[in-house]
Amino acid sequence: MDLTNKKILVVGLARTGASVARFLAERGAVVTVTDMKDEAALAPFVEKLSGRQIRYELGRHDNDSFLAADMIVVSPGVPMDIPPLVLAKNRGRTIISEIELAYSFIDAPVVAITGTNGKTTTTTLVGEIFRNCGRTPFVGGNIGKPLIDLVTSGEKVDVAVAEISSFQLEAILTFRPKVAVLLNVTEDHLDRYSSYQEYIDAKARIFQNQTPGDFAVLNMDDPIVASLAGKLAARTFPMSQQRVLEQGIYCRDGCITFAWDGRMERFPTASFKLKGVHNIENIMAALAAALLMDCDAPSALAAVEDFSGLHHRMELVAIVGDVAYYNDSKGTNVGSVVKSLESFPGDVTLIAGGKDKGGDYAPLAELVRERVKHLILLGEARQRICDSLGSLTDTHMVNTLEEAVSLARRLTSPGGVVLFSPACSSFDMFKNYEERGDLFASLVRDLPGSGI
Repeated sequence: MDLTNKKILVVGLARTGASVARFLAERGAVVTVTDMKDEAALAPFVEKLSGRQIRYELGRHDNDSFLAADMIVVSPGVPMDIPPLVLAKNRGRTIISEIELAYSFIDAPVVAITGTNGKTTTTTLVGEIFRNCGRTPFVGGNIGKPLIDLVTSGEKVDVAVAEISSFQLEAILTFRPKVAVLLNVTEDHLDRYSSYQEYIDAKARIFQNQTPGDFAVLNMDDPIVASLAGKLAARTFPMSQQRVLEQGIYCRDGCITFAWDGRMERFPTASFKLKGVHNIENIMAALAAALLMDCDAPSALAAVEDFSGLHHRMELVAIVGDVAYYNDSKGTNVGSVVKSLESFPGDVTLIAGGKDKGGDYAPLAELVRERVKHLILLGEARQRICDSLGSLTDTHMVNTLEEAVSLARRLTSPGGVVLFSPACSSFDMFKNYEERGDLFASLVRDLPGSGI
């Protein structure tokens, strides 16, 4: 892709937008950056781009700039249905995402992971397996470094491992992973999509450019994901915890078995530090991706055994008065909280709530009834959650996370669990889920008698 003197509009100036703008300017493009936030709000990103020939339209979007562009690169947080983008699309302008731009300049094979839940854990673990097998991976995408950073760094890697969001997949043209993984699909981001089906279709785009020489790893225990089997150009590689597979990867009686084209590998799960049914799913997906890229089984197993999980995802913060406090701030949707609650037999005090994303809370009903002894709700979504689940258990409403932690300590009996798993995004009260999780952890560690 020759970018010299091309007029390129970058829509959205945050971490990804800044990386894209820097890359384009260095490649000789005529770059304009537009964002609805004003210059004061975006000052840190503008500062990072100082000294480069970049034009800014901040605090507004100008239709003329969208129509004058040879190409438009859209950052993940920007909806594709904003009027200037719709106008540009109708006028035939090329509109791509950052991952599409990056892919055009990446020589290494790509392993791409998507799904409503588990993709960050899986992506991180795939990277660890590759490293332990003597490979040099880039790990990023929707986590850590944007994919375009691999191009700008000039780093030589054997494989690019990328977490991919539905937003990033909305504007791909040629993006084609050698191995594409779809972990699961449950309701999420319905504040962004007009329907659940539109969200499902966005996720499935990860497979659209694959060929018979590529692999599509599908979770056959998820009915939406399973429905794609037989409809894809790539070779379907199935995974399941519910049934034995002749070909694919499955878990039975404490052992994960990988069986593919005459190769058979077994991985006992007893020594895994990462616990929970949902994490077995993530581990199987990570092993499948790595072994399909010819990683050796003993090194892969050693990497899995050494992996203890992610910050803010089912993270044991402390044990206070024989009560375990778990930080699951990354549980930003209902499906994620379902997985987390399934990890505990009962006596759970669940702290939930935040910015509502438009999904249905009903899938939590049975687990709340059976396993949640106390439900503490906060944030913009608290009344909606209460209307859906409040009658199923002892329910309380609070105004702050400080109040929630204090109340949870008073309510939870020794031997119980306090689970902070919001089922919502953080943006009503916090900058991001990390800031929210850090505050929860800090509040727990400040409780008298805290220890781990």
